[in-house]
Amino acid sequence: MARDMAEDRAQTQGAPQGDVEGLEEQERGFARIAALVEGAGEVAICAHTSPDGDALGSGLALALAIRERWPEKRVVNLLADDAPVPRIYRFLPGSDGFVRASEYDRVPDLFVVVDLSALSRLNNARPICEAAPHVAIIDHHPCEEPFGDAYVIRPEAAAAGVIVTEFVRFLGVEVTPDMAQCLFCAISTDTGRFQYQNADAEAFRVASGLVEAGANPSLVSLNVYQSFRLQYLHLESLVLGRIVTFEKGRIAYSYATASDFERTGADLDESDGLIDDVRSVAGSEVALFLKEVPGGRVRGNLRSKGELDVAQVAQRVGGGGHKAAAGFTIEGDVDEAFSTVMPMLTELVEGAASEGEAE
Repeated sequence: MARDMAEDRAQTQGAPQGDVEGLEEQERGFARIAALVEGAGEVAICAHTSPDGDALGSGLALALAIRERWPEKRVVNLLADDAPVPRIYRFLPGSDGFVRASEYDRVPDLFVVVDLSALSRLNNARPICEAAPHVAIIDHHPCEEPFGDAYVIRPEAAAAGVIVTEFVRFLGVEVTPDMAQCLFCAISTDTGRFQYQNADAEAFRVASGLVEAGANPSLVSLNVYQSFRLQYLHLESLVLGRIVTFEKGRIAYSYATASDFERTGADLDESDGLIDDVRSVAGSEVALFLKEVPGGRVRGNLRSKGELDVAQVAQRVGGGGHKAAAGFTIEGDVDEAFSTVMPMLTELVEGAASEGEAE
């Protein structure tokens, strides 16, 4: 039965016949997750700390789908941090319904982790996850040892939003305009407006279906990429003026200090896109952007334009992500973070250069 469903879905999605086995495995994972939802009275859904568009959009759409399929269940979207939903994502349907994990005093029957596979990145939501009798994971980050009772982890998927879209269809739930808007935002932002290496045929097929279901791409673009406050633009000008390159231009770098945020009045959650400015330097292969955050910590963003795997660098300092996009948070100031991470990036590009010369 599962194989028949996988073959039908492969034909519908235009997937190569060789992908049927992978789709069959995904169907089995979906069935196990659906069974856990079926048996739960209360479901909590949470993504990683410092949530991005994929984390927020995927979680919101999943909650909408569960409510549609099982209207009798209590479903809550949690935020791993005490910070509010970033301003640029507050247009998403349901974004005003998030509950801070630190303020959630219940133990859900099922805890669903979206867009991550590492307990450490759940921040305040980790105790809730560990207390829940059942855990499910929907993710597209590489993971060697999943901790959930049921999971679908597919690193080749462009975004968690792709997998959630397919789960919604697996449930037999019609994708509503609100779900479509959340999921399109998830895929669009995690592919860098369909410009990153992960913007594959599947991402475009799924996104097209979401537009047909009611997603408005221009609304995502307007809110996420075309509604910057002057305070942010002033911060951006500082960051742009500091961009420098290393390793003969292969590594591009810039930063923002706590005093920069204070002086310009920009918010931390507005600065996530600054890594793309650093990434845009001609000839660069890897980009690093560092920003100081409260608590004596530095949050770093990494991007790769080619085959270099920046996730392995992020993992070495307790972070995570994808081959082409990753992040981390470490103790210290910008200078200390730079001294820690830059040698790793240098090692990464030098190693790639050595391999190229050997070939």
